[in-house]
Formats: sequence, structure tokens, C-alpha cells
Amino acid sequence: MQSILVDYVYLVLIILGLVMLANRIGLAYPIVLVVGGLVISSLPFFRDITITPELVFLIFLPPLLYEAAWQVSWKEFWKWRRIIVSFAFLIVIVTACVIAFASSALIPEFTLALGFLLGGIISPPDSISSVSIMRQVRAPKSLISIAEGESLLNDASSLIVFRFALAAVITSQFHLQDAAFSFVLVVFAGALIGLAVGLVFYAIHRWLPMTPSIEIVLTFVTPYCMYYLAEHYHFSGVLAVVCGGLLLSSRRRDFLSYASRIQGVNVWNSIVFILNGLIFLLIGLQLPSIVGQLGDISLTEAIFYGLSISLILTITRVLLCLGASGFTRFMSNFITVAEVNPGWRLPIVLGWSGIRGVVSLAAALSIPLYINEGQPFPYRNLILFITFIVILTTMILNGLSLPWLIRKLDVRDFNESIPVHTQEVIIQKKLAVHSLEYLEAKGKGTGKQNKHLQNLIDRMKTELGYFEEELKGFRNSERRDYGTVYLELLQYQRELLDKINHQSEFDEELIRKYHALVDIEEFKTRESDPLEPGSIS
Repeated sequence: MQSILVDYVYLVLIILGLVMLANRIGLAYPIVLVVGGLVISSLPFFRDITITPELVFLIFLPPLLYEAAWQVSWKEFWKWRRIIVSFAFLIVIVTACVIAFASSALIPEFTLALGFLLGGIISPPDSISSVSIMRQVRAPKSLISIAEGESLLNDASSLIVFRFALAAVITSQFHLQDAAFSFVLVVFAGALIGLAVGLVFYAIHRWLPMTPSIEIVLTFVTPYCMYYLAEHYHFSGVLAVVCGGLLLSSRRRDFLSYASRIQGVNVWNSIVFILNGLIFLLIGLQLPSIVGQLGDISLTEAIFYGLSISLILTITRVLLCLGASGFTRFMSNFITVAEVNPGWRLPIVLGWSGIRGVVSLAAALSIPLYINEGQPFPYRNLILFITFIVILTTMILNGLSLPWLIRKLDVRDFNESIPVHTQEVIIQKKLAVHSLEYLEAKGKGTGKQNKHLQNLIDRMKTELGYFEEELKGFRNSERRDYGTVYLELLQYQRELLDKINHQSEFDEELIRKYHALVDIEEFKTRESDPLEPGSIS
């Protein structure tokens, strides 16, 4: 037990070093972590570290899905719901069918059932890699929103296909009508369980005495309860976590205190960062064990099958994305839809961003070693190797070329909105205007006598004037000068607080409180600078 703990401590330290390297060279950290895992897999110390399906499905997957559901914008999810649902279900299922027929034709004695099993494994893209790359190159908001929304649902559809294909291989029977009914039942029952568990935890948060620490711990317990309960009854645990997470995310301000929301974000960000890092590093570490399990199939043949299926997979997704775009344009002639004209550039980028990840590898690893009466599961090792090659190929080739493709095609939002910085200033102005109206109405009769209230009104008027100037075309140089001076002022305040802290009559807890307030002000200033984030020091 102690040696396992030491191994994972070393892995965490390696993750931190590789992520720092990724930031320095300007690459998305999932790519660097996978390549780093490949490199260190040759070292004897790390050869025995492997991924177990239970570790991914029962420990890693619930919190990662839950956090993704909390981070996704429900408004954006609903806005692109048609595209997201078609990608997460229809395109995943069609992709699985294409891979099934292609692999059964390409690999000798590879049955159609085994092909559907492979298709169910490698059909869902992993959004962590693609979205991190998109954010790094400032891809259009619509592209990121669709990729995030698809990732919430595609694992469920692919794992259901995998489950039915696995049963067909083991029993040598498959009934389409029963499978279709079971598919609908697994989807809807999983979603209902997630919503039910979400409502239970909503009531617990709302009506029981809570502290921020208790609430944050409960948020970690919630996804596991959703996932385990759904999987216990053989329904979709993935959809349970996603639906329950979306429900609680939309009501977060009703049942979480302000302290829990602030502290919870920091805790969740750190834990999800480590979980993602471990997953991508572990993917790279699997190479020696996977190659060693190929058996009678030569490495050259296995690589050929893996690269061929990777190519088919990428081309299929790009064509399906273009087909979905054409269908949307066709339907816009008959009904009014939000996604009227996505064009051809955005679908190509979205298709190319179909990077595969740890869910695919975990699904492949979960294939049993034997079927009935001790008979070895056919082609298990080859399926595992092909899955690894697909992940590696899409991660490195598609991942490294995705920023270039976004820049080359000059992809832009096909549903243009107000620029982000202008939206921010408008929101701030609206808050200032209505806050002034509220304060003046509240302070009638007492405002003149209450100097603190009058100072607050004067400050709001000053801020309102600043926002009006900003909307009129505040010069970039003036905004940059303002940001620079204000950040210098905040640093001066920190130094002053440190000096005050040296005086024995002041409580250090109070000093820390004001340090935190200064940190919040710096965060607000840096986040509101639309020109060169992080350039002001």
C-alpha cells in the first residue's frame, strides 16, 4: 500500500513538471502528459503502474463528469441542443457502425459483433484535450460550447453501444428490437435517477444546518451517489451524473452559501486538475503492457490496423460533422432554428477535434479475459492495442494540428454576438445604474444625513461615468495605464498590510481577510482586461 502511494506521489510531481513544461512551450497539457507518459514508461520504476477500469469508472469518471456539468453553460447547452444531441447520440452511433463494418472487413476473422464492440469503445471524443487546446488558441465560443456539451453525453451513448456489443459477443445473440428498447430505458432511467438524487441532495443542502466545509464535501459525495445508484440497477451512470449535475448547477445560488461557492471552486479546480493529469499520464504509461499482450499478432500488423482505423475514424467524424451542417441549413428552409448557417469551416474543425481519451481506454480494459467455459475473449489484446493507437494518434496528430487548422481556416462564430469586453462593460453599467436607483430610493430622507450611504452613492456615480466612457470608446492606452496603476496600488496595499501585521495590536486573521479582498480585486482587474491577459505585472 505504501509503495503504491509513493508511486502516485512521484506521478503527481511528474505531472506538475510536465504541465509547467507545457505552459512554457505553449502546448495543451494533455498532449505533453501523454507523450511524457510514453517516455517514462520505458523506465523500470514505472512499468508496473497500470490503469484498471474500476479506477476510472468508479473513482475518476463521476467527479470529472460532475465538474464538467457544473462548468458548462446551461444557456449555451440549450442554445446548441440540436447539434449537441445529434453529435452525442446520432453521430456516435453512426461512427460506431462505420467502425464495425470497416474493422470487420479490414481484420481477418474479425466479426461484426467485435467491430461494434470496437466502435463503441473509440467513437466518443474526449473533450478535455480538445477544449483545452481550443481555449489556448481562443477558438470561437460556439465551437467550445458544442464540444463541451457533446462530451457530457457522448460517453453515455458509446458505453451503451459497448455494453450491447459485449453481450452479443459473449452470447452470440443480438436482437435489434430488444436492444433499442433497452437503449431508451437505460438512457431515460439513468437521467431520472440522476435528477432524483440531485433533488435529495438539494433538500439536504437547503434544509439542514451547513458549513462551507460540509457543503464542499457533500458536492464530492453527490456524483458518486448518482453514478453508483444508476449503475447498480444497470442504467447509465454517466447520464445520471450529467443530468443531476446540470440540475444542481442551475440552482447553485439557491442552496450554496457565498463562502461555499468561492471556496468550492478553488477546491474542485485543484482536485480535477490532478485527476485529469493522472489520467493522461497513465494513458502514456500503458504502452509496454499493451504491446506485451499482442500475442500471435505481429506489432507491424497491429500498428497498421490501428493507424487505418484512426484514419477512418477521423474522416468519418469530419464527414458526419459536415453532413450535420448541411442538414441544419436544409432544415432552416422549413423551420426557424438557432443554428442557421454554421458554414463548412466550423464543422471541419469540430470534426478534426475528435480526440479520444481515457474513457475509451478504460472501456477496452474492461473487456473480460474469458467468455463462457474459460474460452479466451477473441481479439481482446488487438482491440486494446488499436484503442491505444487511436488515442495516441488523435491526441498527437489532431491535437498538435488543431491550433494550426483553427488559424488557417479563420474559424469564427457563425452566430455573432456582442464582443465579450463590451458585454462586460454593459453588465457593469446596468448594475451601476440600477444600484444607484435602488440606493437613491432607499436613502430618501436619510441619505444626506448618512455620510457612509452618500459616499457609496458618489462612488457608484463615479463608476457609472467610467463605464459610459468605456462604451464610448475608451482608448486602449488609457485602459492599460489604469490597469497598470491599479495593480501597482494593490501591491502597495499588500505591503502596507504586511507592515500593519508586524504591529502586535492587530489580529493576523483580519490581515489575512484584507489580503484576500485585495486578491479578489486583482483577479477582477486582470480578468476584465481584454487586451493582453497576464501582461500587466
